[in-house]
Amino acid sequence: MDFQAPNTLAEQIANYLAERIMTGQIRPGERIQEATLAGELNVSRASVKEALYTLERWHLVDITPRKGASASRLDANHASELYDVYMHLLMMLALRLCERWQETDKPILLESVARATEQMRKPTANITAVVEASFEVMEACCRVVDNPYLTEALSNFKPAVSRAYYLSADRYRQGLQQTRSFFSELPKAVLSRDSERAQSLIRQFAEHQKSLIRQALEPETPVAEEGSL
Repeated sequence: MDFQAPNTLAEQIANYLAERIMTGQIRPGERIQEATLAGELNVSRASVKEALYTLERWHLVDITPRKGASASRLDANHASELYDVYMHLLMMLALRLCERWQETDKPILLESVARATEQMRKPTANITAVVEASFEVMEACCRVVDNPYLTEALSNFKPAVSRAYYLSADRYRQGLQQTRSFFSELPKAVLSRDSERAQSLIRQFAEHQKSLIRQALEPETPVAEEGSL
């Protein structure tokens, strides 16, 4: 039997703040005051500080000496660069998955994909549920590949990528048809050990997702008034 230690207080605070940042309750660039937060949550500043370091590792918070912590910025350019790095990590995961999966792994992979596509087929798809189910596929792949360094890197990107999805939820919902197509084609490439095809699918899908996120986060260009220069 596997025993898992309960989340530490700092982890609980980190998860609490992560949800608020990911869903936009704490806006990009907004300061996070250690003392104020410690008072609101009735916890020590040391626990808050530890939580903020965790959020920095998750790319949700920037910590600047003598200025403190603030929610990391997420404009179109930041989101694009974030997704570029994440895409390459996923491509590495796909390569290792094609090399390492065994017959006993097929149910794990296919069941996680089935759960994700089921969420996407619902008439009123819940973005939170879709995003979580999509990450469950990634986590299942990580368990099969069993590379702790790659798993840690991808896990640290999950909150920041989720945040990009939440902030562009309307456009992300519009792209669910292509997302379903991606999740139906990727297992075929992996199970045939076609790493080039798997990586190509990830690149195409990631570029599409990046485009949706950029469109959602790009500032609207003001329409010039008639007669103005």
